Amino acid sequence: MIRYSPELSAGLPVDDAVLLDAPDERLSPALVAAALGAYQPAAGLLAATREGAEWETRDRCLARLVTFAHSRDGWLTAWLTAAPRDPDALLVKAGLAVRRAWESPARAERLREVGPLISAAAQAQPGDPVPWRLALDHARGTHATHTVFEALWEQAVRRSPHHYGCHVAALRYLSAAWYGSHRECFDFAERAAEDALPDSLVQALPLRAASALLLDGDPAARTSAVHAERIDAAADLAIRLSAAYRPGDLWPAETRNLLAYVLVVRGRWGEALEQFRLIGPHATSFPWSSVSDDPLGQFLDARDGARLQVASATPLRSREGRGRARGHYA
Repeated sequence: MIRYSPELSAGLPVDDAVLLDAPDERLSPALVAAALGAYQPAAGLLAATREGAEWETRDRCLARLVTFAHSRDGWLTAWLTAAPRDPDALLVKAGLAVRRAWESPARAERLREVGPLISAAAQAQPGDPVPWRLALDHARGTHATHTVFEALWEQAVRRSPHHYGCHVAALRYLSAAWYGSHRECFDFAERAAEDALPDSLVQALPLRAASALLLDGDPAARTSAVHAERIDAAADLAIRLSAAYRPGDLWPAETRNLLAYVLVVRGRWGEALEQFRLIGPHATSFPWSSVSDDPLGQFLDARDGARLQVASATPLRSREGRGRARGHYA
C-alpha cells in the first residue's frame, strides 16, 4: 500500500483543494451579491433561465438561492418589495417557504399553509415545470394520495417531459421511506432511464433508487440478490453516463458523488476511485450528508478508503535485474 498509494493518488486533488457544493460561474456572482443584500444578479440569472427555458439550470439555481435565503433572506425581502409579482421572486419565495415548512415539527400543517405560494409561482409562469417540482415535494410532505400525486406529476411532465428535478421528486414519493416500495422505486426509475434523452441525468434515476435502498436500515432489503443485481445494473448505467461528461464538470458532480458512494458500498473499489478522479474538487453534500454530519470529511474518507483498497489489492511487481530473492528485504 505504501508503494502504490502515491501512484494511485494521481488525478486526485489534495484534500484542501476539495470544495463542498461549489457554485458555478453563473451562480457565484448572484450569491456574492445576495451576501451584500443585492438581489439584482439573482433576479437576472433566474430571468435568463426562464426566458431561455433552461429548466434544469433554473431548478439548480433555485435550490442554491433557497439554501442561501434560508439563513440570509434580506435580499429576497428587498426583491419582493421592489417587484412583488416578479415570477422569479415568487418562485424563490415559494421554495423558501417549502424548505422552512419541511423543517418544522408541524411539517404537514405548515406545508398546507404554503400551498397558495406554490400556486402563485406556477400561475406567474405557466410553462415553468419548476413550481411543479415544488408541488411534488409539497404533496409528499402533506401525505397526498397517489391520485393527487399523479395529477401533479401529469402537470409537471406536460411542461417538461424529461425534467430531472421532477423525476427525483416523484422517485422520493415512490420510495420505501414514503409511500411506495423499493420495487416501485426501481420500476419507475428504470422506465424513466429507458425513455431519457441521450446523456440526460434522468439516466441516473436507477442510481438514486439504488442509494435509497442502500441507505435503508433493513438488512434484508440491502442483501437481497434481486436488489443487488439491480443496484449493480444502476451503477453500470451511471458509469456510462458519467463517461459522457468531461472530468471535473460541475453539472454531473452530484451524480458522480452518488455513484462513488454506491460503488464504495458495493466494494467496487477501482471503479469508485475512477469516479473520485472524475469528480475532481467537487464534493457534494448528497449523498455524504446521509451517512455523516460531516459530508466533506466523509467524502475525503471514502476517497482515501477507495485508494487504499485498490493499493492493497495491487500485486507487487517483480523487479528486473534481481537474480534471487532477498527474503523480507527483496
